[in-house]
Amino acid sequence: MTAGPHARSSLALTGQVGACICHLKRRTMQQTPHRLIHLLRNINKQWITFQHLNFLKHMCVMQLNRNLYQQVKPKPEPRVSHFVEKTSSNQAKTVVHEIRSISLPNLPLSKISNQKELKELETTSIVESLGGMGTESKDEKQWKEMKLQLDDLPGILARLSKIKLTALVVSTTSAGFVLAPVPFDLYCFLLASVGTGLASCAANSINQFFEVPFDSNMNRTKNRPLVRGQISPLLAVSFATCCAVPGIALLTWGVNPLTGVLGAFNIFLYTCCYTPMKRISIANTWVGALVGAIPPVMGWTAATGSLDAGALLLGGILYSWQFPHFNALSWGLREDYSRGGYCMMSVTHPAMCKRVALRHCLALIALSVMAPILKVTTWTFPIISFPINLYISYLGFRFYKDSDRISSRKLFFCSLWHLPLLLLLMLTCKQSFVVENDKWELNS
Repeated sequence: MTAGPHARSSLALTGQVGACICHLKRRTMQQTPHRLIHLLRNINKQWITFQHLNFLKHMCVMQLNRNLYQQVKPKPEPRVSHFVEKTSSNQAKTVVHEIRSISLPNLPLSKISNQKELKELETTSIVESLGGMGTESKDEKQWKEMKLQLDDLPGILARLSKIKLTALVVSTTSAGFVLAPVPFDLYCFLLASVGTGLASCAANSINQFFEVPFDSNMNRTKNRPLVRGQISPLLAVSFATCCAVPGIALLTWGVNPLTGVLGAFNIFLYTCCYTPMKRISIANTWVGALVGAIPPVMGWTAATGSLDAGALLLGGILYSWQFPHFNALSWGLREDYSRGGYCMMSVTHPAMCKRVALRHCLALIALSVMAPILKVTTWTFPIISFPINLYISYLGFRFYKDSDRISSRKLFFCSLWHLPLLLLLMLTCKQSFVVENDKWELNS
């Protein structure tokens, strides 16, 4: 069957259209990668051009509105100190931001020929501004050599020996001496007080010498003389030696050998037992309480020359008093002790810390009752001391129940006035005695 002319023309047209479509497909497939690369290049150029235009717009706004410039703030004069504190990264970023904002060149926009010149001017101005600042900060951050002034030496040595703690130790020793049922000897009293004070200064100085790397991590102790480098370790050890040797000599040969032995034993107990145990076990608190209980015993032995029940009673009162005092203090310093690496009850055994404080608050009531039984005071003493003992026991109970900083601070501050008042009441209620033929006897 023969096809008509219309059929042949339609077939020819269909073939031509198909051939054109195939040719266009091949050409499109060949040119597609080149077109994509060209398109990406154009987009990249357009992005850079937009970035440049945005920067030029910013410069134009800054030139037309000069009131937007930030004013330079005068830098405060640095305080005269031996150590320069490091500025934080946020403060440093703020300073750099201010310098960049105020260091733009005050040139009209028409004088800037192209974008490259504009960038160079901006970079140069920033570098020049930071140049002086870098030199100044570098000079400030350098360590400065500390020179010891003779006028500052007494205050430094007072802080090295913990003069307040030493005064408390001497006062408890004096109380033990006066409470002893013997005639008062002023010369022996002065020798005992001076010797005990020197021994305490030596023990505290050696304690700070050993704890320098740990004290530097605690806010409470980071300003101690050895930590800050105000004196050398050699000077600290020399000062401790100059205190310990004459102190023990005064107690041994000026008072009696028993008191000298107790003084030497207390220095050893504080420096070689209590100090290293603070990083090992919570038993350091009991050892430290024993160290604080020995001074009133030394006062008693200095007066009587013997170690009897009255001396042990005074030592027991000081021993029990230290637990509510120190446990309440350490409760608010738990973060500090943790940073320093000290093993304290308040850090590792908080429940025990509160129980022990309350237990020894109640023990003070029982020890006050024992004073007239051992013929150290009259029966008036446990009666008139009961209110203050009851009050510190109440604060110890609140500390045990509440377990917060407020209750611990109340207990700590109460302990500061409780001990002096308790010793004063003991002195007012002291047993009287009569002297017959160079012997003393208690009045019944």
